[in-house]
Amino acid sequence: MRSATIIAASLLAFVPNVVGHGYLRSVAIDGQTYQGNVPNNPSGDSPIRLIDSVEPVKGASNPNLSCGQNAQTAALVASANPGSEVTFAWASGNGGNWPHNTGPMLTYMASCADTTCDKFDASNAQWFKVDEVGKKSDGSTWVQQDIMNGGTYSFNLPNDIQGGDYLIRHEIIALQLAMSDGGAEFYPSCTQVRISGNGDGAPNATVTFPGAYSDTEPGILTPDVYNPGFTYTFPGPAIASFVAAGSSSGSGNNASTNSTSSAAPSATASSAAPSSSSTSGSGSCYDMNGNYAREEFRPRRLSRVMRNLN
Repeated sequence: MRSATIIAASLLAFVPNVVGHGYLRSVAIDGQTYQGNVPNNPSGDSPIRLIDSVEPVKGASNPNLSCGQNAQTAALVASANPGSEVTFAWASGNGGNWPHNTGPMLTYMASCADTTCDKFDASNAQWFKVDEVGKKSDGSTWVQQDIMNGGTYSFNLPNDIQGGDYLIRHEIIALQLAMSDGGAEFYPSCTQVRISGNGDGAPNATVTFPGAYSDTEPGILTPDVYNPGFTYTFPGPAIASFVAAGSSSGSGNNASTNSTSSAAPSATASSAAPSSSSTSGSGSCYDMNGNYAREEFRPRRLSRVMRNLN
């Protein structure tokens, strides 16, 4: 047991970024980029709600699951339109590339109701899912790998969504420790937007955070996540029916059959880039230069070694 501990410590020292954490560095809406603030170190106004730690939220009943660790309202509300492209850029706690590559990315929205989002209490939010991505079409690589490689992730707002103020809750769930109960790491973020237009699309059902997830549901507790042929089941609700039925919630193409959900929006095919997202997702990943992001490094093999040491 002592030798296993020494080996594990050596491996972690050799690949330090595998155990790092991070935050949402910036969001771009129709090409207009808004910088976020380094957690617990605000430096300017932003529509991204400030969190106070780069550590993950742990536990499906954690009140910080709504918008991140002790998230504060942001000063700005960014302008957007139905169908706007929204692009998320993540960073590690030290400002480098996102450190994880195993697990889904999910996006929810919630109306700020009768107030503006810079004054809205996210604990009262009624969320509906608009996008989700898991594995690529190869059945083994997660779209999150592209974020680790320095890429960004984009999706499109629903085409017929009602106008008004909304929170966009974009979340990465890191599953490298989710083989046991409580091991999943949640990285939620909230961006405040004001959507114009006369759309009438609205959800039939909503969920709350906490409340939408269980620590033991498939997609959160994943004991077989590193087993060949593992099929991932997204946690939480299905994508809102008004999104799945007709609006374009993404800009990428979808060909994977290795992630499942009870509802999925139709894919937008593209001949310019290879498949980058799962069946239920419809966004796309690109590097900072606009090139399609490809897999370069798979530290999940380290997780396999760690698991075998137990």
